[in-house]
Amino acid sequence: MPIPLNDRQFAFWQLRRTGLPNVSIADRFRISRQAVSKALLAMDRKVEETLLSMAQANQIEIERLNAGVGVLLGRSVPFDAAAIVFVSADRGVQVWYEHEGDCGACQRYARCIELLWGYADELGITLEKTDDPTRMADELFAKLREMV
Repeated sequence: MPIPLNDRQFAFWQLRRTGLPNVSIADRFRISRQAVSKALLAMDRKVEETLLSMAQANQIEIERLNAGVGVLLGRSVPFDAAAIVFVSADRGVQVWYEHEGDCGACQRYARCIELLWGYADELGITLEKTDDPTRMADELFAKLREMV
């Protein structure tokens, strides 16, 4: 089940993920707290189903999952590497494998930097400035492990 990134429920979920309480979300959208709670429960189920589905499709053994944050931590069986599946408001569902890359020679260098900075910003995580996506990912995902 894909996550409806442009859906109102997803907007509620994003706001809650930033720490906004349900009552504030309800006030912002001029709806009841019960409506927000019901929408968030439904979105948490969709996020969890999506994370589990991505883990299964990518042969990732699950260690921890937090649907409220939109993160699944695990281990890739075929790559024998730590893996993280996460929901990004800007880039949808992503899978990242812990690895030592030669980022300077990679064509995806700029995309990786943008993905990591963007995702850190979504979660309010501050990263040290670096030009190495592998180091950025290590720092970001270490901080995420503390959250999950």
